[in-house]
Amino acid sequence: MSQITVRVYGVLIDPTNGLLVSDEFIRGDFFTKLPGGGLEFGEGTRDCLVREFKEETGLDVRVGDHIYTTDFYQPSAFRAGDQILSIYYYVHPISLEPLKTRATAFDFFPDEIADKNGQSEHTRWIALDDLFEEAMSLPIDKIVIASLLGS
Repeated sequence: MSQITVRVYGVLIDPTNGLLVSDEFIRGDFFTKLPGGGLEFGEGTRDCLVREFKEETGLDVRVGDHIYTTDFYQPSAFRAGDQILSIYYYVHPISLEPLKTRATAFDFFPDEIADKNGQSEHTRWIALDDLFEEAMSLPIDKIVIASLLGS
C-alpha cells in the first residue's frame, strides 16, 4: 500500500562556515542533502527537526522561519510507489561547539561503508561562494538551494 512520508529539513547557514550539509551513504549510494529526516507519528514538524538535528549533528537548534514545502508530486527514492512531502525551515544553533564535520565530500572510512546495505553519515560545510544547486543530490533540496541563491 502506498503512503505519503513527511520529511522535515533544516537550512543552517553560518556566516563564517557556509551551509551545513549531510553527506550520506545509504544502501550502496552516496547523497549530499540538507540535515533532517522523517516525521514520526504524534510529532510536530518543528519538534521533528529539533530531534533530527540532535540525532544527526549533536546540535541543539531553534527552528526559525518556514522556507518551502513541496508543492508537486515527488516519488520516494527508496520506496517504490510512495510519495514524499518535504518541509524546510531555517535553523539556528544554540552553539556550534558539539558539531563534528569533515572537510571533503564523502570522506568515509572503509569500515563506515563496508556494509552495502548499511547507512553512514557525516556533516560538512559548503562555503556560500561555492554553493550551487547541483551540490545537492535530492531534487527538492536543489529547489530550496536555487531559491536561497535567487536563481
